[in-house]
Amino acid sequence: MENKKITQYNYEDFKINTKILLSSLWASVTLCYLYGDYFELYVPQKTSGLVSGQNLLDSPAKLMSAAVLLAIPSVMVALSIILKPRVNRVLNIIFGTMFTAIMVLIAVTSFTPWKAFYVFLALLESVLTSLIVWYAWKWPRQRGI
Repeated sequence: MENKKITQYNYEDFKINTKILLSSLWASVTLCYLYGDYFELYVPQKTSGLVSGQNLLDSPAKLMSAAVLLAIPSVMVALSIILKPRVNRVLNIIFGTMFTAIMVLIAVTSFTPWKAFYVFLALLESVLTSLIVWYAWKWPRQRGI
C-alpha cells in the first residue's frame, strides 16, 4: 500500500499511473476540440459557408489532412495506455508540443467577439497539451536501474 496516502481530511488518495494520467489528458483535450468545432457552428454565417463549400476545408485533400491531424489526439488516448513507456513518452512529448504550438497559434490569430469561446478553448487545450508534455517529460524512472 505504498501508493496510498491519507490527506488532511482522511480521504484516501492514490498516485495516478502516468499512462492513465496522459490518457485522461488526451481525452480531455479531444473533448475540448470537439466542443470548439461544435460551438463554432453557432457563429453567424458558418453553416452557410459549410453548405456552399466556402470554408477552410474546401477540398478532399484538406479534409483528409484535418482528419489525420485530429485523429492523433483521439488515438493518443488509447496509445498512452497501450504503448511501452519509452515510445509512449517520446510520442506524448512530440504530439503534445505540436498541438500546444498549433493551439497557441490559433488562440492568437482567432480573436473576434464571436470567437472568444474558441480562443478560450484553444488556450485551455494549450494548457492540457502542455501538461501532457510536462508529465511525459517527468515520467518516473524505475528505482534501482
